[in-house]
Amino acid sequence: MTEVYLLQNQDKLFLSKQRTWLDGRDPASLYRSAYKDEAVNEMFEASSKDYRQRIALVSCPLNERCNPIIDPDMLAPVQPKARPECAPELELEPPTSAPNPEPEADAVDTLKT
Repeated sequence: MTEVYLLQNQDKLFLSKQRTWLDGRDPASLYRSAYKDEAVNEMFEASSKDYRQRIALVSCPLNERCNPIIDPDMLAPVQPKARPECAPELELEPPTSAPNPEPEADAVDTLKT
């Protein structure tokens, strides 16, 4: 096996083994098939799940570690890592003044009468 088939969508993203779309910078995690008919079947299944996908079959040679060698011109721009957003309740501001534990003297006098 010296050549494999990968699936690439219109955004230049490649189908991964987990059936998600990746930028292709880590070729070990990409879906690949040594058989063209298998890759065509997977292409049909992926486009059936999302009809907006325009998927193409890409043939790539393998390196010594049996990972596909992808031409850099075929790679998508680097995808930004998703950062978890801070919950608003975690961003508490410190109190401006400490609460007064004792009631004011005027309030105590009014309570007694």
